[in-house]
Amino acid sequence: MYLKLPPAIVWLLAALIMFGVARFLPFGHFDFTGRIYFIYVLIGLGGIIGLVAIVQLVKKHTTINPIKPQNVTQLVTGGLYNYSRNPMYLGLLFALLAWGLYLENAFNFLIAAGFVSYMNAFQIIPEEEALFNKFGSKYSAYLKNVRRWF
Repeated sequence: MYLKLPPAIVWLLAALIMFGVARFLPFGHFDFTGRIYFIYVLIGLGGIIGLVAIVQLVKKHTTINPIKPQNVTQLVTGGLYNYSRNPMYLGLLFALLAWGLYLENAFNFLIAAGFVSYMNAFQIIPEEEALFNKFGSKYSAYLKNVRRWF
């Protein structure tokens, strides 16, 4: 499996598909008390997680370019990366879930699940292979201790 599209483009496509589903699917509408507050929480968490993850990589002077994982110069395992191997993608997922809640269509959460599946297959697995090739047993130990998403 090889990297196909930048994660931001995959996220944007998923968000556009969610909009289409909410607009043109005649069923699946839902609402619940506190939905708007939950949207704010997800957007806030997603933004904070994504931003902190990027700052951590920049502070370690390693690449934040997801298309070229072979350019990584250092394995970052502290901070958020102590809890999730992919906090930037987790931030994108939270934003996508918030968008799905905003659009009020239950079927949009299937699109979010598709985003996770695509990211695992075409982005994360190739990144993991590149990191394993670069860092070997150190990365292997990291894989055993930290979950892929959360």
